[in-house]
Amino acid sequence: DAGKDKDTYTDDSEHGNYDARTDQSLLIQNKLTRQKTEPRTKSSLKTDAMASSGLFFKDGKKRIDYILVYKKSSPQVEKRSTFEKNLRAEGLMLEREPAVTNSDIMFVKIHCPWETLCKYAERMNIRMPFRKKCYYTDWRSKTVGSLQRNMRELKSWLPRNPMKLDKEALPDLEETDCYTAPFSRARIHHFTINNKDSFFSNSTRSRIVHHMLQRTKYEDGKSKMGINRLLNNGTYEAAFPPHEGSHKSRHPIKTHGAQNHRHLLYERWARWGMWYKYQPLDLIRRYFGEKIGLYFAWLGWYTGMLIPAALVGLFVFLYGLFTMDSSQVRLKAFYNLCFLVSCGSKEICEANETIMCPMCERNCTLQKLNESCIYAKVTHLFDNGGTVFFAIFMAIWATVFLEFWKRRRAVLTYDWDLIDWEDEEEELRPQFEAKYSQVERVNPITGKPEPFQPFPDKLSRLMVSVSGIFFMISLVLTAVFAVVVYRLVAMEQFASFKWYFIKKYWQFATSGTGVCINFMIIMSLNVVYEKVAYLLTDLEHPRTESEWENSFALKMFLFQFVNLNSSIFYIAFFLGRFAGRPGKYNKLFNRWRLEECHPSGCLIDLCLQMGVIMVLKQMWNNFMELGYPLLQNWWSRRKMKRGGQLMEQKISLPQWEKDWNLQPMNLHGLMDEYLEMVLQFGFTTIFVAAFPLAPLLALLNNIIEIRLDAYKFVTQWRRPMPARATDIGIWYGILEGIGVLAVITNAFVIAITSDYIPRFVYAYKYGPCTDQGYRQEKCLKGYVNSSLSIFDLSELGMGYTGYCRYRDYRAPPWSSTPYEFTLQFWHVLAARLAFIIVFEHLVFGIKSFIAYLIPDMPKDLCDRMRREKYLVQEMMYEAELEHLQRERKKNGKQYHHEWP
Repeated sequence: DAGKDKDTYTDDSEHGNYDARTDQSLLIQNKLTRQKTEPRTKSSLKTDAMASSGLFFKDGKKRIDYILVYKKSSPQVEKRSTFEKNLRAEGLMLEREPAVTNSDIMFVKIHCPWETLCKYAERMNIRMPFRKKCYYTDWRSKTVGSLQRNMRELKSWLPRNPMKLDKEALPDLEETDCYTAPFSRARIHHFTINNKDSFFSNSTRSRIVHHMLQRTKYEDGKSKMGINRLLNNGTYEAAFPPHEGSHKSRHPIKTHGAQNHRHLLYERWARWGMWYKYQPLDLIRRYFGEKIGLYFAWLGWYTGMLIPAALVGLFVFLYGLFTMDSSQVRLKAFYNLCFLVSCGSKEICEANETIMCPMCERNCTLQKLNESCIYAKVTHLFDNGGTVFFAIFMAIWATVFLEFWKRRRAVLTYDWDLIDWEDEEEELRPQFEAKYSQVERVNPITGKPEPFQPFPDKLSRLMVSVSGIFFMISLVLTAVFAVVVYRLVAMEQFASFKWYFIKKYWQFATSGTGVCINFMIIMSLNVVYEKVAYLLTDLEHPRTESEWENSFALKMFLFQFVNLNSSIFYIAFFLGRFAGRPGKYNKLFNRWRLEECHPSGCLIDLCLQMGVIMVLKQMWNNFMELGYPLLQNWWSRRKMKRGGQLMEQKISLPQWEKDWNLQPMNLHGLMDEYLEMVLQFGFTTIFVAAFPLAPLLALLNNIIEIRLDAYKFVTQWRRPMPARATDIGIWYGILEGIGVLAVITNAFVIAITSDYIPRFVYAYKYGPCTDQGYRQEKCLKGYVNSSLSIFDLSELGMGYTGYCRYRDYRAPPWSSTPYEFTLQFWHVLAARLAFIIVFEHLVFGIKSFIAYLIPDMPKDLCDRMRREKYLVQEMMYEAELEHLQRERKKNGKQYHHEWP
């Protein structure tokens, strides 16, 4: 009866004489030579052990390629029975087995036999190896090969690169050394099939089974098919390919070798002791698929490219540290640049007679300028002579990083045989089909009628989605405004605080608490944004899953980018710009006086904001990536121990049940991983002129991030379906947009937030060296005094007499036009605008020129691809000719050497 759900299932037709062995030929096994001649009696004795390992059927021969999980109490019995019946009709073999720890859970083990693998490999156009590559085909290549051999011999005498993995530690991935062609059963004799069990790798087998699961019907109807729909309606609880065994072993890998690829990945990639080693990308790709392999390749490339950026940023920081006191300046080549900032900090520290105007209304007292000495020195660490150079360097670095990544991606797609791969036509989302089932049109690719979304409906939904995006962005701006109000209120309170330390450094306390509150708001709003992004993306009704993922990823990036950077943009470009002047300050709601910059500038607030948010965000992300799954898995193991079944009987769980107890991969795949790194890339480039240590912090985080992600994928998550991809998708375009935005923001930071331009204007127009050339130390003498305006304290009405100073370029009170902007103000403003225009055009020109110079694909790779395409055609013809000649000779017929 199809309506009945049997707890156990056995089909005699599925227990044929199919000999399956573990994929050990690609692993390090010191005992392999002894195992080759093992008698059959010994292998038969191992059947029970192989079956109990959780990688095979009960007969110990049929490899498990996929696992389906369902609850016996689920009411979707008929759909499940029909689906499994159709799977068997397609050639798959199924076997049910109840869970050890939960009587309501049932596992369905799926095995794909050789004939079915061949049939679907041909349908899916999977490329398989058929002949070893021949690299040296002419005298010139042989000469180059001999030179390379001589170079290798010379390198063997040099110290070994400690970052490289030992070749003996990794398996020989043979398919990377073979020419490949689309698999064909008619030409199966062309392909190198030494062992049917290892010809199709585990990831390829899982991908074929997943392809079948996506296209098998469970009910009558055009859209009643696919495992995804069955997972959504509760027919199945989970569907995943099994891991290849445990990631740990009792025996050391150096003496006993790796048990499986998962164990090898853990030992050579996911362990913390491997943090300085290159990643085994070919093994990652073989186990997890090309899509995840490309992510780790991109992450490793990004981390490696951060090394020069971090070193230059650290040099700029140390340069500011050693030139903090102008008396320490000895580098003549950089003398002019360094003194532009060092002289200013020295003057501030020596200004013990300059009285500054009160910076708040009621509780602030008059302060001397030299009390800001420590702020001036800290500001000099980030705002020094290397700032402009570093901003230009990082803009060029971003271009070089993206252009060379395109070359690296081209090499990987060639090595991984993805050059001619085209993504399969995706199936429609069930929500799209249900919504637009009444309107159909013919798909130009498949030629079949399918549901269609009319343009007016699509446009109206897109407008609603865009309105929702703008509403959420306005919510972000509201949160930033709330933090601004907090800073205005806290400023007065900290200035009159009882503790002397807080009262003395009330501006630092205001900024520090404001940053922490802003960070908590950011993390809280991120949860809201994710739900809103889901809602808006579902409202658009994207046609396919990839369209849904791209739309969702773009919304999440926009939300989180604005959420993280809105407060930074406020401090960089708005803080202190509209505060007014003493006696005529601008007030918010006619109550709170707007905050103004510290006498040493606003750059210290910007550095504090970026540093705290970047460090706390990375710590939180690392906890959520590893700590949260660890806690979840620990809690599930704790619940199992409470049952007492496993502890009393000491039953070892099979592999499929161990995988079921692990956490599933995120619903939207690698989006969270890419989003985190892209946002970090924005932090590293957009305001790098204000925080040169950002690349160093990003580098340290990414070294940890690679091992965290590796550990998570290998030990804490179920094995994801090995998907294929040729690039990183929509994220490359987002990275290019960030690179353009970085040039603009850094130009504005240097011109507006930094004091770099006012110092240049003073040195060449108003300083002691006017019209004499900028050569001497005295050229910036008096700059601080020139940048401070004078105010009559008696106008405040607070009982003060005399004069105080404030940051601005305004006429003194005894002038004919008191407190009006001076000519120096307009000169500085014009110089700032000119710098922005020149900087942007110069950097964009350099970026475009570099992008033009660097081709997307290496020339030798293009030549190799064309050469290989020609050789593959010739080899296919030769192999076909040899096969036909053997057949004729076997049948006793005459044959000729020419093509038949």
